[in-house]
Amino acid sequence: MSIVINYKNNSSKSKLGNLIFFVDEKYSLSALKMYFTKSENKFIGDVLKSQNLKKKIISFDLSSKKRIFLVSVKKNIKNSQIENLGAEFFNYLKDVKNKEFQINSDVVPIYLKNFLGNFLHGFKLKSYTFEKYKTKKTKKNITINVIGKNVPNSKDRIKFKALEEGTFYTRDLVSEPGNVLHPDEYAKRLKSLSKFGLKITVYDEKKLKKLGMNTLLGVGQGSIRGSYLVTMEWKGLKDNSKPLAFVGKGVCFDTGGISLKPAKFMEDMTYDMAGSAVVVGLMKSLALRKAKVNAVGVVGLVENMPGGNAQRPGDIVKSYSGKTVEILNTDAEGRLVLADALTYTEEKFKPKFIVDLATLTGAIIVSLGSEYAGLFSNDDNLSNQLIEAGEKVEKEVWRMPLNKNFDKLIDSKNADMQNINYVGGAGSTTAAQFLQRFILNKTPWAHLDIAGMAFSKYGGALNSGGATGYGVRLLNKLIEDKYE
Repeated sequence: MSIVINYKNNSSKSKLGNLIFFVDEKYSLSALKMYFTKSENKFIGDVLKSQNLKKKIISFDLSSKKRIFLVSVKKNIKNSQIENLGAEFFNYLKDVKNKEFQINSDVVPIYLKNFLGNFLHGFKLKSYTFEKYKTKKTKKNITINVIGKNVPNSKDRIKFKALEEGTFYTRDLVSEPGNVLHPDEYAKRLKSLSKFGLKITVYDEKKLKKLGMNTLLGVGQGSIRGSYLVTMEWKGLKDNSKPLAFVGKGVCFDTGGISLKPAKFMEDMTYDMAGSAVVVGLMKSLALRKAKVNAVGVVGLVENMPGGNAQRPGDIVKSYSGKTVEILNTDAEGRLVLADALTYTEEKFKPKFIVDLATLTGAIIVSLGSEYAGLFSNDDNLSNQLIEAGEKVEKEVWRMPLNKNFDKLIDSKNADMQNINYVGGAGSTTAAQFLQRFILNKTPWAHLDIAGMAFSKYGGALNSGGATGYGVRLLNKLIEDKYE
């Protein structure tokens, strides 16, 4: 799918093609009359009399060579709703044969800041497809010519484009099958991001062993593929201020290891690296738009396989932090990857805050379905900022509890802690409680469990199914509003 947006800073009364106009909820045509002849205006009025004006989009042929699209816009519409409207419009155009359209920006509601930017942003996000491995690909090329003066400025265009590319990159990574995007290939791809101005550092198994990242290495030791920790640094400020840190779980495929998962739907476990993909997509977006912030992304890349050298239930490993962990279930592996990554990030970069993302627990889907990501945090201010950012982009999070009373559920008789709660209940909370033990210096920290949000069987407002890219726009909004 190719979407081309052309901006032309001049008004025109086009006589041909598909013309897109924005109107109010009552489909008032007063602002449009100058663009049509008297007879055309009468015809349009007659058409509207026979239409359901509660619909958001109405289209009709004005002539054999001219089709009109009227898009209804609520007066108090939010930016996120404008994006959703753009996505709806993309769906509406699926069956339109002529794929070239014209928008006259001079009749866009000027009281809505950056209306067109948000509308076209939603349009493009909805257009995403992953057809890399299909021999017959969908041949769709849509061109939208935007005329007039009420268009997004160059800075906003760069911002939207960067966010789209970052989101699409995340979706691409999550959509790749496990036989292609294994840890070796993933680490290789991340190296290529240096061309955008990111400082990329790859720690292979030899380096990880030297550092003592045994909880991360333990997860991947049953695989023929290597295990890695990759850091991505963006320095958008001239000073040496503390960076914002984002940490992602990158389990490229999760069989469960020795604690093998049921066969049904195991193919979905190629998505178990979605947390890392969000971090990567975010870092790419920040670099593309030259964000005025210092930030670091850290991802742990492993493959959890039941090989002859695989980690066993009952094993005890020593983490990078020095704390020991008893492995009761090898399918509770994501927290082991994150444990070493979190401590290292805190110690190495001394960030303002750390946000980690992971498809960590099925329990969070039981709790929140696919409507909210689970938020766990040691800091009220950071939590509130994430909730606010989520509401603005309609990528909501719901704060879940952390409490010392949950610690007893992961205390081990044989080590400092165990990696799973076998008593029952509070599966997502005890996983977050486990992660919190690896934040050693009271750094503000938040954990986002995105297991229910990273992919969708049926699609959502801004995606058509599959990988959603959830989290990129949320974290970008957090940075944009609070830290730039």
